[in-house]
Amino acid sequence: MRSDNQSIWGDPLKDFILLGVSDRPWLELPLFVVLLVSYVLAMLGNISIILVSRLDPQLHSPMYIFLSHLSFLDLCYTTTTVPQMLVNMGSSSKTISYSGCTVQYAIFHWLGCTECIILAAMALDRYVAICEPLRYTIIMHRPLCQQLVAVAWLSGFGNSLVQVVLTVQLPFCGRQVLNNFFCEVPAMIKLSCTDTAVNDTTLAVLVAFFVLVPLALILLSYGFIVRAVFRIQSSKGRHKAFGTCSSHVVVVSLFYLPAIYMYLQPPSSYSQEQGKFISLFYSIITPTLNPFIYTLRNKDVKGALRRLLARIWRFCIR
Repeated sequence: MRSDNQSIWGDPLKDFILLGVSDRPWLELPLFVVLLVSYVLAMLGNISIILVSRLDPQLHSPMYIFLSHLSFLDLCYTTTTVPQMLVNMGSSSKTISYSGCTVQYAIFHWLGCTECIILAAMALDRYVAICEPLRYTIIMHRPLCQQLVAVAWLSGFGNSLVQVVLTVQLPFCGRQVLNNFFCEVPAMIKLSCTDTAVNDTTLAVLVAFFVLVPLALILLSYGFIVRAVFRIQSSKGRHKAFGTCSSHVVVVSLFYLPAIYMYLQPPSSYSQEQGKFISLFYSIITPTLNPFIYTLRNKDVKGALRRLLARIWRFCIR
């Protein structure tokens, strides 16, 4: 028989408790400061990337179409999770409503799968730019880029919808305590008091598809890129070719390594203690670093930022 806090369709559910670092109270203040500063930097950095990609005519190439969507994804990532973390760290209750928790993990998984495909599309763009430079504008035309972006967003939404439909049917018994900073599907499955074989299998299959297939395409693209680069006679040409890909490689590594560790393991062996800090890394640190990785290593973006700041300055001193 299900208790009052087990039903999702008729009976009321209690709020979830997000422990965060409440077992280490001395960490809360420094972590609060780090999260607040990182959130501000993530907002400023990603908004700047979106603005220069949209406003500067020199950044209307396919690469920057994908980059602006990546920055928008990172904005949504941080906004979905960090404000709730800051509120909980600044209070003693550390709770989130059931509906708020559902919305949080639904959006989080939507964005995660979308980012996997966007990163694969960016790798395809780099492959065409380096391996097929004379046909680049013909192959990577604007409608194709828009179609790839649409596929990314719709695929991510479909994955999230399946995860939400399966997860909201799980009963939760006893105290609904998540040893995490925010709500995620593996932690929710771990918390359930019923047989979760269907959820475990579905999560494993979907994550394997949305993580490993794009990753395989990325690795394949860079395999062809490396082969093409080593055929370039000029060392300067090789350095320039590698330079156009280095930022994307770093971003892919920062995104995929934690995701593989987190999701390519059975939820039954999921460690909430380890998972919560890895979740913290890819929910705030990676979105904060991404815009700086692209600006520090990209002359076009740095030039566009300088032109944007100059326009803002001229507008302000009028």
